Amino acid sequence: MGMSVIIAAADAEDAEQILKLQYLGYQSEAELYGDWTLEPLTQSLESLREELTEQHFLVARLGGEVVGSVRGQVGPDGIGRIGRLVVHPRMQRHGLGGRLLEALERRLAEGDGPLTAYRLFTGHRSLGNLRLYARQGYRQTTVEQIDGRLTLVHLEKPAVARLAATA
Repeated sequence: MGMSVIIAAADAEDAEQILKLQYLGYQSEAELYGDWTLEPLTQSLESLREELTEQHFLVARLGGEVVGSVRGQVGPDGIGRIGRLVVHPRMQRHGLGGRLLEALERRLAEGDGPLTAYRLFTGHRSLGNLRLYARQGYRQTTVEQIDGRLTLVHLEKPAVARLAATA
């Protein structure tokens, strides 16, 4: 192939590719849970564009193609909420999801406000996701029953304290 995957901040021009990747990446989740109404599959382009202005978005690019994406933001409570980590099916199981997650954690830690922990969630049947998050240091905090088909597993990881600048 000869090209390297580059992780960078997403911009407005990436919106359509992110939406298409999200739709492709969440097909297996929809199948797993028998639910084709999952929010990542029904999100509009307008809604995603709005999120691009409100959250930190990172993309993984292979040449001109977006092959991975993740988003997140730090709330006023100091919690970095991470969502919609998605990697193109042909690029999975090569460490790209972990690289995206680590890059977003670093990006969130660069902010000015306090950051105490990172939080994310996944479905209870998404064993690959649960393994990835455990390898990245996330631990289960709560389990939330959504309906008869879906239970969300909430996970958290403490943020590494930033070094104070010395004068």
